[in-house]
Amino acid sequence: MSDAHLSGRQFDDGTPLVQLTDEPIELDAREQADGTGQGDARSRRGRLVMVLLAVVAALGVGVFGTWGWRIVQQKDARITTPDQVAGLRLDTSDRAASTADYLRSGIAADIQLDSSFGAVYQDPADERRSVLIFGGTTLLWQPERDLESLFGLMADETATVTGLRDVSPGPLGGVMKCGSTSGDGGEFAVCGWADHGSVVLGMFPARSTDEAAGLLRQIRNGIQSRD
Repeated sequence: MSDAHLSGRQFDDGTPLVQLTDEPIELDAREQADGTGQGDARSRRGRLVMVLLAVVAALGVGVFGTWGWRIVQQKDARITTPDQVAGLRLDTSDRAASTADYLRSGIAADIQLDSSFGAVYQDPADERRSVLIFGGTTLLWQPERDLESLFGLMADETATVTGLRDVSPGPLGGVMKCGSTSGDGGEFAVCGWADHGSVVLGMFPARSTDEAAGLLRQIRNGIQSRD
């Protein structure tokens, strides 16, 4: 087989199929026996396939291991509604209780949860900046999808949530997103988080999305725990 024959073969984009060098090509015993080189080519292809399979298997195990460990870490979430959290005070009035129950019922109807909650927290410095928060706990295989479903529920109840973007979820991990929507009191921020054990949404009147994101992280640290 001549060098001209090999170097003349190219891929469709013009790249040479074989780069020839001046170094002699040494044949193993099987190639020397049949004089064709086909045995070694088959051997190299076999080794390449085995390497590729090993890499794919290793990557698969790594991804599954990370995903599985994350589920184990996050699946047993608990959420409480303490009297005070992040500088806010739990509103126990009949009106707040009715609002909280409405929110809790809304999410429970849309997402299958093991437990659900709703709460209204008052800002002692400004009653217009009350925080409405609701959600629940269960094993979630796709937290981001369920969080987006919850934002969709919010859009059905009010107006479309705009400017939705990822924000840092903080030390508890998972995914957190924030956007804004409008209601009777004007435009307000909406932020939520989801992990493999919980999904929660909060409404933040008279606050920017950046401020709401920071406040939700504080609230989450105060109300969420894991077994």
